[in-house]
Amino acid sequence: MAEVLWAPWRMEYIQREKGTSCIFCDFASAPREAYRAKLVLVVQEHALVCLNRYPFAACHVLVAPHRHLADLGALAEDEYGAMMQLVRVAVARVQRATGAEGVNVGLNLGRAAGAGIADHLHAHVVPRWTGDSNFMPVIADARVMPEYLDTSWQHLLSSFADVPGEHPAE
Repeated sequence: MAEVLWAPWRMEYIQREKGTSCIFCDFASAPREAYRAKLVLVVQEHALVCLNRYPFAACHVLVAPHRHLADLGALAEDEYGAMMQLVRVAVARVQRATGAEGVNVGLNLGRAAGAGIADHLHAHVVPRWTGDSNFMPVIADARVMPEYLDTSWQHLLSSFADVPGEHPAE
């Protein structure tokens, strides 16, 4: 008999109201007091960093431009520069905070490429460790997360505290 694996956090994702509003646009315009609840780490003039609510690994962050667009080529030079600079900063900060042995950085451009939010461009920064992949996603359609999201957010917060931009209100 197969063992039952519980991933109750998935029900929130499955049942959540699928509105027309964009989470990244919401994050960019949110008051600083809402950053913790929204898992936002820093908001700059053209881009922001937030924790992925449905991560592939602990401390998986997303970097998104403020402007709502799906096409990487549609970013103005200053927007592109700001986003890519923030990706570089996020990689360094996530590695330093987590001791990751490697980092996956990626852009899923379009739904066919795997973008969960295809209408708003964003980059993934995923810390990785030797041996962190296992059989669970393959045979059980479940991920084993070693840390709660709020714990990851708290873990990363100090690493992003000196990055220029708006930070969560204390």
